[in-house]
Amino acid sequence: MPLAGQVGQTRTMRIYLPATAAHLRAAALGSSQEPLVAHAATPALGRALPEEDEEGLEVSASLCAADASLVLLAEPGAEGLADRRIVIAADVDAEYVRELAVEGDVLPGTVEVTGEIPWEDVAALLVDEAAAETDVRAARLGDEDAFERAAEADLLWFDVTERDALAETLGG
Repeated sequence: MPLAGQVGQTRTMRIYLPATAAHLRAAALGSSQEPLVAHAATPALGRALPEEDEEGLEVSASLCAADASLVLLAEPGAEGLADRRIVIAADVDAEYVRELAVEGDVLPGTVEVTGEIPWEDVAALLVDEAAAETDVRAARLGDEDAFERAAEADLLWFDVTERDALAETLGG
């Protein structure tokens, strides 16, 4: 096994992927044909939030992914999916992550991830508690106040081994 800094060692990066209950049933996440948009503690996010340490930047990236999960729930074809925001935290090879330029609707910390993310690279699942469903449902339908309330709700942490049980519970 190579030592830190030796040639051949891959560097991983924690990404926060916005998801819905349907993603929990996927054999793997992403593909080599279409990059996934995710969030991460990038240099641009660090410049935007200079008072935050690494942990604070990670929390900020996960919250951006939670907001993006709600946006996914509002898209056509998402009807019938559970009214819960889901964020998938994964450690991916940094060479497959590209930071997007901050412009228009692109927030600092937004990245594209190319390739497939196997479930064994997933570190955790972050999911709204049941009490958030009312606000998430209203936010899906365009209620800005509900969006703000949903954004304030904490996400619960689940181990990736709980993925099948979550998918069953959430009907994904």
